[in-house]
Amino acid sequence: MIEQQRQSRIEQLGGVSGLVQSTVPILVFVIANTLVGLSTAIWIALGSAAAVLAWRMFRKDPVQPAISGFIGVGIAAYIAHRTGEARGFFLFGIYTSLAYGSVFLISMLVRWPLVGIIWGFLSERGNGWRRNKSALHWYDLATGVWVLVFAARYFVQTHLYDADQTGWLAFARLAMGWPLAAMAFLVTVYAVRKADKLLDAVAAAEPETDASDTQEKP
Repeated sequence: MIEQQRQSRIEQLGGVSGLVQSTVPILVFVIANTLVGLSTAIWIALGSAAAVLAWRMFRKDPVQPAISGFIGVGIAAYIAHRTGEARGFFLFGIYTSLAYGSVFLISMLVRWPLVGIIWGFLSERGNGWRRNKSALHWYDLATGVWVLVFAARYFVQTHLYDADQTGWLAFARLAMGWPLAAMAFLVTVYAVRKADKLLDAVAAAEPETDASDTQEKP
């Protein structure tokens, strides 16, 4: 089931081609900003995002990732236009990382790790895992890894933003994007599998316990 869920998530993200295509507007923006200036670079980035969306529609690939990407590029372009600085293109992503990291961290602090909630919904297991301390520990671990990913993105990219290093900011955005997410996802899959085994073992033992209790009653 975990493998099926993983494949479903990857497909919804547009597959490997979708992940690669999501980097196109960023690369195009940085190159165009260097060659032709901010205003033109903004329009070229928007055009490239629209082109990715049109290409996926033409190929009848999942378009949800491209739509989300186009909206994200649109917001980033608007911020860059309003600030009048190329680095503003990355400001939305920086604060998005801060928001996501905060939500994941708060979920751990209140003992409702977000990975457990999400997986409980996807697998239709519900939230019974909270009664098992070991399973809760594994979900804390998986959620904590995502906190580290979002925190690393925020602090590194904020430093580069403050230093007005647009080129390095773009590099950090790409290098700390899907590569870090992929590593965090592997840890998440491992932790979820461990938690599921614990919960399955408990569920398998419960009928035996109930049966033995019934036999002992007069």
